[in-house]
Amino acid sequence: MPPATVVPVLVYPDVRAAVAFLTAAFGFVERTRIGESHRAQMAVGDDGAVIVADVGGERRPPQSGGHTHLVRIRVEDVDAVFARACDHGADVLEAPVDREYGERDCTLEDPFGHRWQFAKAVADVAPEEFGNTTVSPWPAYQAREPG
Repeated sequence: MPPATVVPVLVYPDVRAAVAFLTAAFGFVERTRIGESHRAQMAVGDDGAVIVADVGGERRPPQSGGHTHLVRIRVEDVDAVFARACDHGADVLEAPVDREYGERDCTLEDPFGHRWQFAKAVADVAPEEFGNTTVSPWPAYQAREPG
């Protein structure tokens, strides 16, 4: 299993085509192939992972007209990831934008209907500064440097 704490398992109608797209467009790295078209474990950045799974039983890929999830990934350069993904045919749902809460992100959809958001912290902004409440701070992020 991948060493990440949370590993999304995303269903695709064609595992090999999904792996090819995710590798070319987003820079993911295939680590383990489970059967030729059953599943693949992919590395995302230094500490993330995604499992690409085939259709079967109750597993279904996204359907047009709605979505059930969005996978958010921290990257070093949102604009570079956006350009690369566009070059490989990702659908743009939202181009890179700076948010009031100190993030720069973009939202894309792969050819199979999965939504991906790539983000980078660009400023250290307390939730209270944009109308929210800190309930319990994230320990790993308390000393994080923006940028």
